[in-house]
Amino acid sequence: MNQRSTAAMLKIGALSQATGVSVRAIRHYDQHGLLASARAGNGYRAFQAVAITQVRQIQRLIAAGFSLREIRSFPDCMLLIEGAKACADITDARRKRLSMLERQIEALETQRRRLRAMLIESAGSDQDPPA
Repeated sequence: MNQRSTAAMLKIGALSQATGVSVRAIRHYDQHGLLASARAGNGYRAFQAVAITQVRQIQRLIAAGFSLREIRSFPDCMLLIEGAKACADITDARRKRLSMLERQIEALETQRRRLRAMLIESAGSDQDPPA
């Protein structure tokens, strides 16, 4: 990598600071092919400025429940545009994720009802269950 292209690149620490994401997480995303890094002459990773948007978008998708494997399968538009909403290619994946989350919520609510009932039974019916 020449001196000129290195100046336009971000070191991993700068990318971490710009995104609020740990260096370790950025390395992990890079190792999973979600970011494109180049190696400087000293062996350190260097990232293009677009990596800031990519890392933020990866974090957004993870927060929505997607795995890195799923994110890797998404079209490039999902990583290159922060807050990308219009990529129709992943509409099905979003629907499946939402359906799975709704099933998990329903199962958790059932477990909560059962546990509350058990607490009421063991404490006596005249007391409110703990919050």
